[in-house]
Amino acid sequence: MNPDVDDGRVQADKLRAQQELERLQQKYIGTGHPDTTSWEWKSNIMRDTYSSMVGHQPMLSFLSLAQNEPATKTRLKLLKPCGPPPARDDEE
Repeated sequence: MNPDVDDGRVQADKLRAQQELERLQQKYIGTGHPDTTSWEWKSNIMRDTYSSMVGHQPMLSFLSLAQNEPATKTRLKLLKPCGPPPARDDEE
């Protein structure tokens, strides 16, 4: 086999993988990118979890029963925003 052809295939595979990753990062906010801060990543995970709990009635019922609160009160608690992000070091 010709090493130049194999090297070209490897480069094409790397490029294709990078393009697929970028496409997924644009499509799904929570997948992050190299500049994603820890706070952003954690808040995305938290928002996804809470929205899943609100969207699935059995899970919301279980959570409200465990907290001994009405389901509407539990839903409102889960829908509150995560709060403002912490100040970045480079924004001084």
